[in-house]
Amino acid sequence: TPEPAPQSRTQPASILESMRLLALLAGTASALALRPQPQLHAGRSLRPGRGVAMAAANDAAGGYRVLVPIADGSEEIETSCITDTLTRAGAAVTVASVMPRAEEGDLVCTMSRNLKVVADAAIGSCAGDAWDLIALPGGMPGAKHLKESAALQALLASQRDSDRLFAAVCAAPAVALAGNGLLEGRRATCYPAPALREALPQASDDLVVKDGNVITSQGPGTSLLFALRCVEALYGKGKADELAAEMLVPVAQPEAATREA
Repeated sequence: TPEPAPQSRTQPASILESMRLLALLAGTASALALRPQPQLHAGRSLRPGRGVAMAAANDAAGGYRVLVPIADGSEEIETSCITDTLTRAGAAVTVASVMPRAEEGDLVCTMSRNLKVVADAAIGSCAGDAWDLIALPGGMPGAKHLKESAALQALLASQRDSDRLFAAVCAAPAVALAGNGLLEGRRATCYPAPALREALPQASDDLVVKDGNVITSQGPGTSLLFALRCVEALYGKGKADELAAEMLVPVAQPEAATREA
C-alpha cells in the first residue's frame, strides 16, 4: 500500500510574516506584538503598528502629522482616545516621551494607572519637525512633566506663534499650557478642580472648547469628544461625524458641550 503523501507545511517564517501583514492591515494590537524594531520615517521614529506605510502615504499626499507627548503619570484613556481617533482619521501620529531617560533610548512611560506605554520617539528627536497638531493628554504628574519639558514647550510656543493647532485635556490645559503662558487671551476648559480652573485665564464650563488654534477639554470622560474635535479642526466636520458614527459615539450632546469661542 503506498504511503500517504506528506502534508504541505508553510514555513514558520512565512506564517509570522503573514500574521504581521494581517495585523498591520487590520490596525490591531497584534501589530504591536509582532512589530520589528522602530524605524525612522521623515525624521521621527514610528511604530509599524501605527502604520509606517500609512505615515509615508500621508506625507506623500500632504497628510496631517500629529504629535502626542506623554510622560510618567500621563492618563491612559486620554492618550488612547487621542492616538486611536486621529489614526482612524488618517493622520500620521507620533507618540513622544518627554522623560529625560528617553533621550538615552528608554521610551517606556508608566502611565497614571501603571500601564506601561512604549513611545515612538524621544521629544528631542521631534524638535526639528513641523506638526499640524500637538495634543497633550492629562493626568498627574504627567501634566507636570509636560510643563517642565523645555523641548515640548518650545514646540508648543512655535505652534502658537505660527497659528498651528495645539490641544490639551484634563490637567494639561491648566498645568502644561496656562502654566507656561500659552492660554493668554483664550477661553479654555480643564478638569473641574478649583485649583486647576483658577489657573485658566478665561475658564469655561463646556466639555470641549476651541478658541482659535487651541482646543481644550475636561477629562477621561470627554476625551473622545475632544479627539473628534481635533479631527474636525484638521479634516472637517464631515470626517468627524463619520468617525463618531463608526465608533458609536453618542451624537445627542448638549448644544453648548463643544462650543467654539
